Amino acid sequence: MNELVSIAPTVKLGKDVKLSKFINLYGCEIGDETKIGAFVEIQKNASVGKRCKISSHTFVCEGVEIQDNVFIGHSVTFINDSYPRATTASGELQTEADWKVERTIIGKGASIGSGSTILSNVSIGENAIVGAGSVVTKNVPANAVVAGNPAKLLRYLTEEKK
Repeated sequence: MNELVSIAPTVKLGKDVKLSKFINLYGCEIGDETKIGAFVEIQKNASVGKRCKISSHTFVCEGVEIQDNVFIGHSVTFINDSYPRATTASGELQTEADWKVERTIIGKGASIGSGSTILSNVSIGENAIVGAGSVVTKNVPANAVVAGNPAKLLRYLTEEKK
């Protein structure tokens, strides 16, 4: 393995996955023909589907499910805890035992613009588009275009007329 790539033995890589240098993958699953850019971290219990593109400087935390054919722009951050704290009520540093992972699901064919933040407990519907720099705080319907902070519905995609 390349010294500039950190891939734990617990990672499941599909066929023809393309990996850039300077990545950190552990305990995750990456589908066939997916491309992972530089400076990406994908944590344990996260999954990325087939034919996805995860652009550079993106952080995919535990509990995130990215389905097939999804585009994730540069510097996208996923969150998996609605109320993060460093310490417990008694003042001790928190451990994994002190919190519960909150899921996030990105539907097939969705696109997430660069610099977006996706909070936990949300689903982004199939083929939805999240504009660059958005903060997604609630579910995004299928085929919706959302943008802003917080992300708001701008319109729905329509089928191209033939």
